[in-house]
Amino acid sequence: MVKVNGIEVDAVGKTVSEYIATTEYDPKRIAVERNGDIVFKSQYDVTVLEDGDSLEIVSFVGGG
Repeated sequence: MVKVNGIEVDAVGKTVSEYIATTEYDPKRIAVERNGDIVFKSQYDVTVLEDGDSLEIVSFVGGG
């Protein structure tokens, strides 16, 4: 299991891109941290999630 923002999900074996595609997140407006390290957008397609990983996904919201 992978913990995403504190909630366990079954995403083991998926890339960050594959996981994000199953959510409502806009990939252009988020930042992802995996096990305490920032995952750069250029690495989303090659970063494979493993059992025990912890992701924090933060959405950026514009406004004024």
